[in-house]
Amino acid sequence: MPAKIMDGKRIAEEIREEIKKEVTDLSKKGVIPGLAVILVGNNPASRTYVTNKQKSCHALGMKSVLIELSTEITENDLLHKIEELNEDKSIHGILVQLPLPAHINKKNVIEKIHPEKDVDGFHPINIGKMMTGQDTFLPCTPFGIMEMIKHEKIDIEGKHVVVIGRSNIVGKPAGQLFLNENATVTYCHSKTKNLSLYTKQADILIAAIGKAKFVTEDMVKEDAVVIDVGMNRDQTGKLCGDVDFEHVKSKASYITPVPGGVGPMTITMLLFNTLKSAQKVLQSRN
Repeated sequence: MPAKIMDGKRIAEEIREEIKKEVTDLSKKGVIPGLAVILVGNNPASRTYVTNKQKSCHALGMKSVLIELSTEITENDLLHKIEELNEDKSIHGILVQLPLPAHINKKNVIEKIHPEKDVDGFHPINIGKMMTGQDTFLPCTPFGIMEMIKHEKIDIEGKHVVVIGRSNIVGKPAGQLFLNENATVTYCHSKTKNLSLYTKQADILIAAIGKAKFVTEDMVKEDAVVIDVGMNRDQTGKLCGDVDFEHVKSKASYITPVPGGVGPMTITMLLFNTLKSAQKVLQSRN
């Protein structure tokens, strides 16, 4: 039996409807959730992501501010701009679009954003809270993956989750979120030997490595849940994921498509975190 396709676009729309209602309620109380996005340079992919974020904000009644800066900007000037946003009471979430120019230290930029406005969930304080299971802003892509799993009512406790990829943005936090839900987690990466030995044990397999169609049918256990985080182009220029979707879908029980799987969830959870930040501000007033 072919896998059930996990429709991230549809799930995201359902979550956004709930967010929209909450934004309307907040607005009536005098608080409009505000997201500021800083774009350094003119990377086409980054500009597309930023445009999508802005459209999504406006559709839900949120305030969206785009700050465009030259690639020549100094690190100190960028940090100063972030500090201004930290102090701006109308802004509840700050996002610096990555990648940044080589002369700017990404670590310094991430740490400059106030943890209470870090809606990307990358600040070390928020990462530490996630690691210890405390309430915090969760990194948006792993958060979106978890919401999809829960939406489909897929049992996590005691399951073996294998994550291919160990980036700070997706791989590491994704594994941690599943660990927090009592899964057994294995991380695999470029130095892992006999990779398929591990992937074939996975009840839930998460591919986040950035290699087109890398995960093939023979690497997947029968009836596994397969989450594809990849966003690549195949030899014909067509958008595809890290998983060989057409072949793996006949073996998996659930699978995410590319596009239309994890991608829409990432922006949705960014909006959720921005709403959450604004709600905290209102609670602190009461």
